[in-house]
Amino acid sequence: MKKIFFTPGPTQLYDFVPKYIEEGLSKYIFSISHRGKDFEEIFRNAVSSIRKLLNVPDNFHVFFLGSATEAMERIVENCAEKHSFHFVNGAFSERFFQTAAELKKEPEKIVAEVGKGFDFPNIRIPTNTELICLTQNETSTGVAVGLNEIYDIKRKNPDKLVAVDIVSSSPYVDIDYSLVDCAFFSVQKGFGMPAGLGVIIANEKCIEKSKKLMGKGCNIGSYHSFVSLLKYAEKNQTPETPNVMGIYLLGRVCDKLREIGIEKIREETEKKAEMIYDFFDNHPKYKPFVEDKSLRSKTVIAISVPNSGEIIKRLSEHGFIVGSGYREFREKQIRIANFPAHKIEDINGLLGTI
Repeated sequence: MKKIFFTPGPTQLYDFVPKYIEEGLSKYIFSISHRGKDFEEIFRNAVSSIRKLLNVPDNFHVFFLGSATEAMERIVENCAEKHSFHFVNGAFSERFFQTAAELKKEPEKIVAEVGKGFDFPNIRIPTNTELICLTQNETSTGVAVGLNEIYDIKRKNPDKLVAVDIVSSSPYVDIDYSLVDCAFFSVQKGFGMPAGLGVIIANEKCIEKSKKLMGKGCNIGSYHSFVSLLKYAEKNQTPETPNVMGIYLLGRVCDKLREIGIEKIREETEKKAEMIYDFFDNHPKYKPFVEDKSLRSKTVIAISVPNSGEIIKRLSEHGFIVGSGYREFREKQIRIANFPAHKIEDINGLLGTI
């Protein structure tokens, strides 16, 4: 039976990813030296394609890591000596905060009720804050933070660095990089790839902060500090032996998405999200967890249900694999991913089966 994965990550692979893997195998790409010219070309192409797809300015750098979770750690290490401020509205934004605490920083946070938004106009960022951390799309709850609200935070705090988690919304989300300092994602969600690669996009202000902290003798990490990552990126390399397959595939996938057209991809994502929400808004038993339509994620949709285990089992018998609710919502919700790799006909099949 064919399986279609609507899980929030890892998720459904793009149809063309297996072909790219076979292509890499046939060209022996996954055995090449990460210090050779062939890899440097793969690195250069991947970075160039990411820049073009996501409209990343020249004054931002692209770094490859092991995961988005690692990205949280690297950003806190390199962009805050002591003080970070975190907007927490779910498990992954809480993880960002806890990472800072585990790194012995002095983080502060404001917490929104689960499934709700922040009262942005009345939030005051402490004056000693160095780094402001936001999760644009909270994978655990299906709540999205509006980009204009993020941009307003930067406008009101131009002297502070703003880092944005776009893990489950990229490449759908269209970031204005002139109004953030750093963003990060991983590839097993919106890019329809196997897991194992994280990406940080950071501007010169982040690099300057990292160098300043290093000069003061602060711990900014070891081989994956921003200083080290930049040193090697300037040579189209990584500090360590990287996930060559992931970097190669990401470059190829970004090329393909550019060929399809990012605006078309974004329009289709919104159309599919509307189909899903309309269906559940009118369902007699199952309802969207996020009631405020302005806060609803377009890419991870949480649905309140009476018994998630039973529903997940029944759907899997028809080849549709959906996610359970996260942690305390495990038995009370299902989560349906709506990433670019998910086709309209697959959404229709899923909803028809439900």
